Amino acid sequence: MVVTEEGRSARKREAIMDAATRVFLAKGYSGAGMDDIAKLAAVSKQTVYKHFADKEKLFAEIVLATTDRVDAMVDLVADIPADGEALEENLGRLSRQFLTALTQPEVLQLRRLIIANADTFPELGAAWYEQGFERVLATLAATFQRLADQGLLRIADPELAAHHFSGLLLWIPVNNAMFRGSPQHTQDELDRCAVAGVRAFLAAYR
Repeated sequence: MVVTEEGRSARKREAIMDAATRVFLAKGYSGAGMDDIAKLAAVSKQTVYKHFADKEKLFAEIVLATTDRVDAMVDLVADIPADGEALEENLGRLSRQFLTALTQPEVLQLRRLIIANADTFPELGAAWYEQGFERVLATLAATFQRLADQGLLRIADPELAAHHFSGLLLWIPVNNAMFRGSPQHTQDELDRCAVAGVRAFLAAYR
C-alpha cells in the first residue's frame, strides 16, 4: 500500500495532538513544553511547529477538538421518547449515560485544565463551553419543551429546567472530582445520583 505525503502528514498531526493532550493534562498549560510533546509524538520539534505555529495554537486545537465528542450526547438527549408511562425510566437511562460520559477521568481533567486557564484564554474557555456543554443544554431544553407541549412536563422556562436537571445530576460527583483532584465516585454512586436526580426533577416539573 502506497502512503502519500499527505497521509504521513495527517498521521503526524494526529500523533502530535494525541501527545499534546497527554502532556497538557499531565503538566498543565504552563508546565507543558513543545520538547515534551515532540518526544512523546516521536517527531522533531520542527515538525510540531510545522503543524502548529506555537503552544497556544496547539492548546486551542486540542481543546476545541474535544467538542466533537458532544455530538453523540446531543443525539441521545434529543431522542427521549414522549412516553408518559416510561418517562422516569427514559430520563433515568439518559441520566446514567449523561453522568458516565461527563465524569470520565479525561473529561474531568480537561475541564479542570480549561478552568485553570480561563483567565489567560477566556475566549477559548467560552468557545469550549458554547460548542460543548451549552449545546447539550440547548438540546435538552428543546426536548423538555417538546415533552411539555405533549403534556408530560410542566415547564415555564425550558432552559432553566435543563440547568436544573444537569445540576441535580452533576453537582456531587463533579465537585468531588474538581476539589479532590480525581474521580471520587463508583458506578453505583453515579447510578444513585441518576435515580435521585430524576426523581427530584420530576417532583418539580411533572
